Amino acid sequence: MLNRDKYILALDEGTTSARAIIFNRESKVLSLGQYGFPQIYPHPGWVEHNPDEIWSAQIKAVRDALSSAQIEASEIAAIGVTNQRETTILWDKSTGKPIHNAIVWQCRRTADIAEELRRDYGSLFKDKTGLIPDSYFSGPKVKWLLDNISGLRERAKRGEILFGTIDSFLIWRLTGGKTHIIDYSNASRTMMFNIHKLDWDRELLEILGVPESVLPEPLPSSHIYGYTDPNVLGVSVPVSGDIGDQQAALFGQVAFSEGMVKCTYGTGNFLLMNTGSKPRESKRLLTTIAWGIGKDVTYALEGSIFISGAAIQWLKEALGLIENLSETETLASSLRSSEGVFFVPAFVGLGAPYWDQYARGLIIGLTRGAGKAHIVRATLESIAYLTRDVLEVMKEDSGIKIDELRVDGGASKNDFLMQIQADILGLRIVRPLILETTSLGAAYMAGLTVDYWSSLEELASMWRIERIFEPKISLIERDRLYKVWRKAVERCLGWARILEDTGLE
Repeated sequence: MLNRDKYILALDEGTTSARAIIFNRESKVLSLGQYGFPQIYPHPGWVEHNPDEIWSAQIKAVRDALSSAQIEASEIAAIGVTNQRETTILWDKSTGKPIHNAIVWQCRRTADIAEELRRDYGSLFKDKTGLIPDSYFSGPKVKWLLDNISGLRERAKRGEILFGTIDSFLIWRLTGGKTHIIDYSNASRTMMFNIHKLDWDRELLEILGVPESVLPEPLPSSHIYGYTDPNVLGVSVPVSGDIGDQQAALFGQVAFSEGMVKCTYGTGNFLLMNTGSKPRESKRLLTTIAWGIGKDVTYALEGSIFISGAAIQWLKEALGLIENLSETETLASSLRSSEGVFFVPAFVGLGAPYWDQYARGLIIGLTRGAGKAHIVRATLESIAYLTRDVLEVMKEDSGIKIDELRVDGGASKNDFLMQIQADILGLRIVRPLILETTSLGAAYMAGLTVDYWSSLEELASMWRIERIFEPKISLIERDRLYKVWRKAVERCLGWARILEDTGLE
C-alpha cells in the first residue's frame, strides 16, 4: 500500500492557462499554481499556442504549487495530466522542438478540409470514431500541417516527427522524451482513433494522409506511463493519470453511473453524459470515450459549445463593457429581462447540435434604449440557451431521463447564470463544493493507479454539494424564450459563407 501521507499533483493545461493543483487524501485543494500564456491569432478564425510557452507556464505553475504548499516534489505520490483536448502539436523526435505552433481546438483553418471529409466520408468517420468531421478535431489539423510545411510529410514518414495532443507533449517532456503516449479519452478526439477497437484506424489514417509512425501509443486513462525525469522536478515521480479535460470533469463530478450529466463552464461549454460500457449513437452529438480504467472502458455522449466563457472575456477585453467578470452578475440582475436582446456567440462557428463552421456571432433586438447591461445579460443568457440546445438532443438521442445537471468551471460560480440555467432548462442545477473538478478528475485517475485511493466508491463518498438551483419560471415562459432564441440562431447560420461569396472574408 502506498504511503497516503503524500499528495497527488494534477497538471491542468487549459486553453488560456496552465495550472498545477495539489490535492490531499480527502481530495481537498492544498495549493494551486497558475500561469497564462499568449493566444496567437495569425488570421481571422485561426488560433495558435506556442508549445514551449505552454511547457514553461506548466512547470512554473508546478513550482509555485509546491512552494505554496511548502512541500517537496518527493512528497508527491503521483501526477495526473488533463488538457485542452483536440489542440495539435507536431514536434521533432530528436530535439523535442515543436515544428510549428500548436493549432488550437478553436482554430477554423481546416474548415474546408473538414467539410470535404464530412461530405465524402462523414458516415465512415462517425461510425468508427463517434465524431462528426469538423475542424475542431486533431486529424484535419495534422493533415494541414503535413500539407503546408515543406518537407514535413517526408520527415514524418521517416519517423522523425511525433504527433500529440497537449497531454502527449507534456508527458513526453515530463519523462525526458521516454514516453510517447495518449490516453483513450484524448485519442477519441482525434478523428483517427477507432473507439470500438481502441486503436488507430488505418483506413482513416490513409484518408487523412497521416503516417502511423507519428502517433502515440493509446493507453487507459489510469496507468503508469512513466516517471518524471529528475531534471524536471529533481525526483522521479510516477505519471499515472491522463484524461481529456471534459472527461476529467465528468470523473471529478463522480458521475460514475449511466445517465449522469455534467456541464463545464469554461472557455466553451461541454456537456457529457455517462452512457456506460457501450457507445450510444447520435447524429447530432459526439460519441466519445469518457475514460479507461484497466480493461474497462466507459463511453459518453458529448455536446460541445465552442464559445461561452470566452464570450464573457470578449465583453471585457474587446468591448471594455466590464472590468472584471464578477460585474456581469450585478449588471445582468439590474434588469428584469434582456428586453428582447439576444446574443449568439458564434465567433468560431457553432458546435452541437448545429455543427455549422460558417455561423458567426450575432447580437439582435437592439433598440435605442439598449445598453451594456442588456448585452451582458444577453451574453449570460446565451450560455444557458446553448446548453439547452445540447441537452434537448441528449435527452432525445439517449432515451435517458435527466433529473439534474452537475456543473463546474469558472462561470458556474456566477449565481445569476446558474439560476438562469435552471430556469431555461427546467432542471435542478447542482454545484459541488469543489469546483476544480477537471483537476480533481485527473488527480483521481493518478491516485487510483497507485492505490492512493482504493475505489470509485471511496471517491464518490467524498463528493459534497455546495448549492442547488431550482427552476423559478413557468414552462410556458421557458418555452417562449427558447423559441425566440432558436430564431436568433437561424439568422447567424452560414454567415461566413455570405461574406466569402461577397469577398468580405
